[in-house]
Amino acid sequence: MSFLSSAELALPSSALPQPDSLAIHLDLVGGISGDMFVAAMADAMPALASEVLAQVDKVRAGGDRSAEFIEASSGGLRARRFGLVPGPRSAAPTARGIGVQGAGRRGHEPDRHDEHEHGHAGTAYAALRGRIEAAPLTAPTRKHALALLALLGDAEARVHGIPTDAVHFHELADWDSLLDVVAAGCIAGLLEGARWTATSLPLGGGTVRSAHGVLPVPAPATVLLLEGYPWHDDGIGGERVTPTGAAILRHLVPREHCNARRDPGRLLGAGSGAGTRALPGMPNIVRAVVTERDRAGVGDVDVVAVVEFDVDDMTGEEIAVAADRLRTEPGVVDVSVGTRHGKKGRPLAEFRLLARPEATDALVQACFSETSTLGLRWREERRRVLHRTEVAATLGGGDVSVKVALRPDGKRTAKAAHDDVAATRGLSERRARRAEAVKSVVKGSGE
Repeated sequence: MSFLSSAELALPSSALPQPDSLAIHLDLVGGISGDMFVAAMADAMPALASEVLAQVDKVRAGGDRSAEFIEASSGGLRARRFGLVPGPRSAAPTARGIGVQGAGRRGHEPDRHDEHEHGHAGTAYAALRGRIEAAPLTAPTRKHALALLALLGDAEARVHGIPTDAVHFHELADWDSLLDVVAAGCIAGLLEGARWTATSLPLGGGTVRSAHGVLPVPAPATVLLLEGYPWHDDGIGGERVTPTGAAILRHLVPREHCNARRDPGRLLGAGSGAGTRALPGMPNIVRAVVTERDRAGVGDVDVVAVVEFDVDDMTGEEIAVAADRLRTEPGVVDVSVGTRHGKKGRPLAEFRLLARPEATDALVQACFSETSTLGLRWREERRRVLHRTEVAATLGGGDVSVKVALRPDGKRTAKAAHDDVAATRGLSERRARRAEAVKSVVKGSGE
């Protein structure tokens, strides 16, 4: 029996389909790091490779080595790797496939951070942001690269309890790490409008060396970036998800699209990006599967669980607390409470919860625990939702998350998160800050 390799399934090198027609699924077999993601996407969609190399070259300083894609294998499977050309310096980057397993290249791994010399204080977040802003990148690449950098900066700031602009990166201070951010930003920009899904994340285990000493796995920044995402323990230790890989997932794959059902479609291509560590019993890869979505209707189609029940013996305060706690349950998409009249004319509160189907059992237990209901109803329903992405708008006083939706006529609408401006005093000031955030995102997209 013969099997098709990822190379045989890859899209033609000259083809880059309309992004909003695509559904891209990431199988996180070995885990995910920035370079594994970039390599997998270029393997599945070869037309991305030349664009990625051209964009990262625009950020490269004179003494930095250029980037390349190379042929590789992991666990007996053919794959690609992305990283620096061997040697102190190299000529302009080219997309080439050579039979080298990364010899002489440091590369990145999904199981550990690179072991740098940490005699320096790292590179400031503001300096890296300025480097990306000053480079002659395309507007979409710049926007997504800055958004990824902002996610990393915010996570590090929260880990250390300092302002984002005071963050100094250590592992991200080197060029071979920064190029992953720019390369992933380029891919996100070229595929803006695609629907992204992923499997659950491998937990890993043990510890990882860092500039701040030995840290538990997953690293603190990774944990903060992927709060609410589903994880699994496959019994294989090490750092399986790096902070850069976590930021990419956070930016592209909504929580509810992780470990969720995939829509059927026409398979267009698949590709694998390899890490350098050998994992026992499995290939150390990210596999990207690209399908063409059903375009019969508008928006994305997925499945949600609907849980409903009524209560007529809880106070208003008790209902509010229960609703707030149910909203924080893993897998919950939305919680709403309505008022109706039941038997004997008594007012009752009607709870309706939407959740990922795999979270139903745990959510049912939470409903019985947090409310006085004696029974509930649940079912699964298909729904169609417009494609949405979240972009961080950097304003004075902090970042504001902006949700951007793609409408049927091709236009995009944007709305700033209320929670990010809630601390601003005065209604007019809050409205102005939200408007400024939306304007910033729209301007950055070139619309």
